Amino acid sequence: MTERTDWADLRDRRLSEPGATEAYDAAHLAFALGRAVREMRESRGWSQSELARAADMTQSVVARFEGGGTVPTLPVLGRPARALDANLEVRISPRAPAA
Repeated sequence: MTERTDWADLRDRRLSEPGATEAYDAAHLAFALGRAVREMRESRGWSQSELARAADMTQSVVARFEGGGTVPTLPVLGRPARALDANLEVRISPRAPAA
């Protein structure tokens, strides 16, 4: 019989597979971008459909984006940014040294 594993063991094993770290980082980025757009949309009192119209997108694309289901290209990310009258800033910065 096989030994049971807990979530931490499974996560560590999966993250050690080739490409897993990159996929995890991309998913994290997609989630953070989607959350930021959702928060800005909600602060304006807009529905997803209203943002979609203003950004020349479909509501389903906005929903997938806000849910972190896709990592958009920069031109696509620029659409909701313009519709929300927001600046789109892309930067690469050094990580803080480990303590």
